[in-house]
Amino acid sequence: MSLSARRVTLPAITPIVLQNRVIKVYSEDETSRALEVPSDITARDVCQLLILKNHYIDDHSWTLFEHLPRIGLERTIEDHELVIEVLSNWGMEEENKLYFRKNYAKYEFFKSPMYFFPEHMVSFATETNGEISPTQILQMFLSSSTYPEIHGFLHAKEQGKKSWKKIYFLLRRSGLYFSTKGTSKEPRHLQFFSEFGSSDIYVSLAGKKKHGAPTTYGFCFKPNKAGGPRDLKMLCADEEQSRTCWVTAIRLLKYGMQLYQNYMHPYQGRSGCSSQSISPMRSISENSLVAMDFSGQKSRVIENPTEALSVAVEEGLAWRKKGCLRLGTHGSPTASSQSSSTNIAIHRSQPWFHHKISRDEAQRLIIQQGLVDGVFLVRDSQSNPKTFVLSMSHGQKIKHFQIIPVEDDGEMFHTLDEGHTRFTDLIQLVEFYQLNKGVLPCKLKHYCARIAL
Repeated sequence: MSLSARRVTLPAITPIVLQNRVIKVYSEDETSRALEVPSDITARDVCQLLILKNHYIDDHSWTLFEHLPRIGLERTIEDHELVIEVLSNWGMEEENKLYFRKNYAKYEFFKSPMYFFPEHMVSFATETNGEISPTQILQMFLSSSTYPEIHGFLHAKEQGKKSWKKIYFLLRRSGLYFSTKGTSKEPRHLQFFSEFGSSDIYVSLAGKKKHGAPTTYGFCFKPNKAGGPRDLKMLCADEEQSRTCWVTAIRLLKYGMQLYQNYMHPYQGRSGCSSQSISPMRSISENSLVAMDFSGQKSRVIENPTEALSVAVEEGLAWRKKGCLRLGTHGSPTASSQSSSTNIAIHRSQPWFHHKISRDEAQRLIIQQGLVDGVFLVRDSQSNPKTFVLSMSHGQKIKHFQIIPVEDDGEMFHTLDEGHTRFTDLIQLVEFYQLNKGVLPCKLKHYCARIAL
């Protein structure tokens, strides 16, 4: 029996060509930038492009947001999500936008889980031996075998009605349930409310105005595919900590280990904007910088940390003095009137200073950029035109501290502690409290800034 070779002709394989798309991204001051991007670009890649094009420092807090003004909703687009897929779910007549801004709270639950999972809201499906720490709770969310249950009362908008009803809810890996009988967790009393696979979780920006919500701490489930307000499943909590716990837990159950990978490896993008093709030009580690002394004939590296700190302080004061001279208007730059007017004006060039914004606007900005301990801004006082206010976040609450002017021997100073610690200008004050807690609940860490694209 002879075998004859047969020639088989395989069909030609047509390569898949990814078409580029043009997207528009907005900043907080409503300036925008158009970007031509590949169809498989991720949210993290878009952020990286904008960081590089605008020469921002990348601290991994830059975030892309999906903003739906018609229904008053907004959500963080996760770093791994495909941006074109998000846009494909928008209706033709909707005025939805992509926003680019900082979100310090995006992965804060990996760093400080104790602030995100209050003890009274967490229980376990199986018996546990001993006390469970917030870190262990977080590990359970990332595990496929065990999970904690989040439970508590929420206000739910009744389908097709304007009314809201306070109901006991229970969050499990299979979805969100509510009890038809008080706080009972028996299967016969639990009714399914929503799952996560085909829905995204949004925060409500104007729940009271647009949906008649009883509180301002609203969130909702919205189907991935385009749908009207009737498809929304609206909820609201009684306080910010409760809303943060629910939204964080839903994100963890929906994305699991993917969120942890986004946090640990921020440059692993799917498109051509990954760390292999572009490098974060401005994100230089402080450990790679050294202090130098150029005062002599030869330059030298300053190895003594105390001497390096002293030189840095002297450089800062010298720079500030030069800035004061540049900002001066008329007369002698050494005159006391010149000095005081300069001290009043110098802070206006700082990114953390917001001129003539209200208390409510300050709170909105801080909430937008994340209720993480130490997020702050400085603003003019509305009640007293001659004073300033430091607004900051601590313990998922926003606190306001009045900066009082004090006079001593004809010189004006700023103080937060009734004159015990005095500063010649607001820059000195902010720099001091970035290094020292002082009378504040924590150090100042992240400033709120409005950026332009």
